[in-house]
Amino acid sequence: MIDAEIFKPAFAMAGLTFIVFVRMYWLRLAELHRGGIAAQAVATSQESARLLTDTRASDNFRNLFELPVLFYAALCVAAITGLVTPVSLGLAWTFVVLRVLHSLVHCTYNRVIHRFLLYVAGAFVLFALWGWLAWQVLR
Repeated sequence: MIDAEIFKPAFAMAGLTFIVFVRMYWLRLAELHRGGIAAQAVATSQESARLLTDTRASDNFRNLFELPVLFYAALCVAAITGLVTPVSLGLAWTFVVLRVLHSLVHCTYNRVIHRFLLYVAGAFVLFALWGWLAWQVLR
């Protein structure tokens, strides 16, 4: 039987993604309206970069589909292999907390060094999760 506890961090990550999605569109629509920019004028990322000044939320939204894809896969591996343990749960929740902090920095004051350190810390936690899962499955 699958221990559904491992999917709680996935729900938290999905919630973060939904929040950033709403923030992105709230800011984007407001900027289009304020600047009198037609939606078709920003049909490509190149046009968006040229015409829009605040891309923090949209940049972060794209970022939430990079490492988190491996995160979701790791949680599925943990569930399928019966490796829902304090270690896998701790690493999963740590990754979520680091991604929330990363998104807060990215969508607000956007200090690159702070964002970078949080991103790298999250990546190391994710790699540790995958390493631990691999070790448990292969031993």
